[in-house]
Amino acid sequence: MTENVNRWTLRTASTTYTVKVPEHRRRAELSSWGPAGVEDGPSPLAEHGRTPFRTAADAAPAEYVPHGLRPFGGGDLEVRRLGGELGSWWTFDGERDAGPEQLRLAFTDKILGLRAELCYQTDPRTDVIRRWTELTNIGEGDLVLRRLDSAAVNVPVPGGARLTYLVGQWAQEFQLTQVELGRGGFSIGSRQGVSGHDYAPWLAVQDAALPDGHDTPTWGISFAWSGSWHIDAQAEAGGLLRVRVGREPHEGEIMLPAGARLGTPQVLLAHSPEGLGGLARVWHAHERIEAGTRGAQTRPVLYNSWEATGFDVDQDSQLELAQVAASIGAELFVVDDGWFVGRHDDTGGLGDWEPDPAAFPDGFGTFVDKVRGLGLGFGLWVEPEAVSPASRLYSEHPDWVYAIEGRPATLIRNQLLLDLGRDDVYEYVLDTLDRLLHDHAISYLKWDMNRPPTEPGRPGEPTPRATDLDAAHVANYYRVLDHLRAMHPHVMIEGCAGGGGRADAAAIARTDVVWPSDNTGPLDRLAIQYGFLHAHSPHVMSSWVTDSAGLFDTRPRSLRFRFILAMAGVLGIGADIRAWTADERAEAADWIALYKRVRGTIQHGTVHLIGGPRDSSSAVQYSAPDGSHEVVLAWNGGTLGGPPLLPGRPDRLRLHGLDPAARYRDESGGATYSGAHLLHAGLPCAWTAEHDAAAVVLRRC
Repeated sequence: MTENVNRWTLRTASTTYTVKVPEHRRRAELSSWGPAGVEDGPSPLAEHGRTPFRTAADAAPAEYVPHGLRPFGGGDLEVRRLGGELGSWWTFDGERDAGPEQLRLAFTDKILGLRAELCYQTDPRTDVIRRWTELTNIGEGDLVLRRLDSAAVNVPVPGGARLTYLVGQWAQEFQLTQVELGRGGFSIGSRQGVSGHDYAPWLAVQDAALPDGHDTPTWGISFAWSGSWHIDAQAEAGGLLRVRVGREPHEGEIMLPAGARLGTPQVLLAHSPEGLGGLARVWHAHERIEAGTRGAQTRPVLYNSWEATGFDVDQDSQLELAQVAASIGAELFVVDDGWFVGRHDDTGGLGDWEPDPAAFPDGFGTFVDKVRGLGLGFGLWVEPEAVSPASRLYSEHPDWVYAIEGRPATLIRNQLLLDLGRDDVYEYVLDTLDRLLHDHAISYLKWDMNRPPTEPGRPGEPTPRATDLDAAHVANYYRVLDHLRAMHPHVMIEGCAGGGGRADAAAIARTDVVWPSDNTGPLDRLAIQYGFLHAHSPHVMSSWVTDSAGLFDTRPRSLRFRFILAMAGVLGIGADIRAWTADERAEAADWIALYKRVRGTIQHGTVHLIGGPRDSSSAVQYSAPDGSHEVVLAWNGGTLGGPPLLPGRPDRLRLHGLDPAARYRDESGGATYSGAHLLHAGLPCAWTAEHDAAAVVLRRC
């Protein structure tokens, strides 16, 4: 980081981010953000001329300002005293001491009794900048916070903004969507206590005057928060897009008592000069580095029994499935919902996490040992935040669920939600999971969550309350995950929330893989995974081969297609493999063997997204870190029936990032291509009903 008088430049691997505090000392402003060197010259965000009928702060590229200083454009912080007027008018109070690659700018409102520190952190290994805000009540009375964003993000877009975001619903998450915003507002978010299925807390910004290409400057925002949230963007006069990012407390307002300090969740910022694909590679690199040694671990090929047996779990059927799974090359066997007492359907059992002795008459430990004796690791499904009204836990502790006094409870999937922010609930969940992992040789834990809070209250506490329920729940969710990873480092953790309902940057940082969607239909999943890989790395994307046709695009696809699609991340199988023919099992074994050979490149290589699910052909290209080979997984998403279009030339997929002068050999067919040919003419793909996907390994000769 370099510093001038009230001007600071943060440096990442290949970008810079420059912040200044003007002479009036009322706010911090962004001066430049982009490739290294962009800070050397006049600011593209500098104010010019007067601002009639509004304040200068409303037009400025302000990093973070309260309501009061920015009265018309919307404050990033809305704060008041109890019984007082809304607003703060603070001044710059200097730079605070911070660690390496950190910057902290302090602002103080002595009359209100508030100090705010705008916090920045970089990692020189990546192009990601972390931002958050810390608020301290330095007065004598309590403060009430109505809005407490983490950061505001400014992007120059002279031609208007092109916003790319991830929209969806249950079973249709991560649909990549774009909108152009010349002037006006845009807002996405979740009020469900989790990041949600409807929108991912992720946004990409480009200048709409430029094409959406591989060399288009692109700015990215990802919110590292697993609770309710919002991202609000405003395209303003003068070609400025201002994006406000923050969480949404359950209560609408929360209390900041005298002497208390509150830190907001982190906003992750990234820039790439290489379009949406380049931005995806920045996010992938960040997630791998953040995961550390756990991220470098090879993800096993798993089998999950849910789609084969549902709630009808017993040791004989599970062992039969495990034997078939081992025979085709699976490395991990996961028993899903239905293994514990009272869980014969979705009306009971949740909260009573004891193996059902009727389902495992020889003992659950004996069953686990038999699975492991097949050469498989053992995994287990849990939903620790949920409780069934018919469970023993609920009968003993009805006060542990979210509730509003005097109001009826709402059931979703016939279950209620535990108030994980309570100390006693936290201890119960922690002790339960510790006991399971201690008593049994479990190497994989699938943590699910199948309902949001609908009555987010804690009877007996006032509103606004000092306890921030949303923050307390999320904080204890993180605490449990952090504890499990520290005390059971051999256990891999999968995050799931009815599919992709909690697949944000903070949850991913604390889990090893996530489940993007409950929809495993091949063409539906193609679109889901395409969007997911724009925001997250393949090494965290769990994907199964099943027999499901999907829910939205139910056109049939081959077993070949399903395997190659599932190989795009962390391969799993979820079909009832007992019903597969001998030929299907043999084909499955071949695909699993191929995946094991190249999964290091798939899970940890450099990713290039080629085409998309709406194209007749699309692919994901994975480049080995040492440049020795490329893995290309390609799919036909178009029509397979009828005669080919004359003159019958195959589709071609133009690859990326190759050495034009090098030669590459197809391992399976032996064909060789120059890098220039693959870059400009493309890899040929001749599709048929039987050959509707391809897995190609190209070795550099």
